[in-house]
Amino acid sequence: MKKMITVLALAGLCQAAAAAGVQVENPWARSTVQGMNMSGAFMTIKNDEAQKDFLIGGSTPVAERIEVHTHVNDNGVMRMRQAKDGAPLEAKGVTELKPGSYHVMFMGLKKQLKPGDKFPLTLKFKNAKPQTVEVVVKNAPKSDSQHHGAASGVHQH
Repeated sequence: MKKMITVLALAGLCQAAAAAGVQVENPWARSTVQGMNMSGAFMTIKNDEAQKDFLIGGSTPVAERIEVHTHVNDNGVMRMRQAKDGAPLEAKGVTELKPGSYHVMFMGLKKQLKPGDKFPLTLKFKNAKPQTVEVVVKNAPKSDSQHHGAASGVHQH
């Protein structure tokens, strides 16, 4: 009886461990026009861990490098800047990487990103294991591209 309870308890722990961690949902990237060498990616990240984590970078075959960026108010002008510590992922929380907030920047694009294209993106975290997701390329919503400067390819630093 004691052995059976121990086995059942261990099975429960294994299920809990498998469910814990960082999950990435709905990753998408902004489409580009020919000649653009930067784009952004957005997604929702769930951190089921008991400790805070950070999205600190990653890699993809479509760009030379990626950086985690955020927006800062520079004397009344909103500008994008690399987030030194990455994007914070609160313990037991959900973080939305979205236009006008934290996002992943693709620097040195190796090809045009066209709507409907898909590519792998490996995300690196401070504590969690790296995770590879499939990113879908989409056109930015009209109101978003006007706010974010995507229509003209503007990326202020």
